[in-house]
Amino acid sequence: MLRMTRPLKVLYNDTCPICSREVDMYKSMTDAEHGNVTYCGLSTATYADYGLSADDAARRFYVVSDGQLVSGMDAFRMLWRQSSKTRWMATVTGLPVLRQLTGLLYDHGAAPILFAMHKRRERLGKSEKQG
Repeated sequence: MLRMTRPLKVLYNDTCPICSREVDMYKSMTDAEHGNVTYCGLSTATYADYGLSADDAARRFYVVSDGQLVSGMDAFRMLWRQSSKTRWMATVTGLPVLRQLTGLLYDHGAAPILFAMHKRRERLGKSEKQG
């Protein structure tokens, strides 16, 4: 059954190899199902339009829905709801205790580690668009 979803714009760090691979996977799923999601890599996106600096934009995962900027695990859940293959992840990580736990893990684990790796690639001159 095709489920109608709101248009969603994903802002992601396309200079991050890990981020790019993950987003490419989501892109193939959402494009195959309905194409209701647009993907904007930070190397080309106008993140300043959303009140973000380059570092702010690279620090977290963002989506824009109905003109609202959403970040972190809430943004992932919004994207995961767009595909029947990942909808279950949105449901599970949205459960009361898991919502807080996954938020903490993303905010204090995954996001800072990926951002530190991004800054290191920049220092080494290896920060370029992937894919």
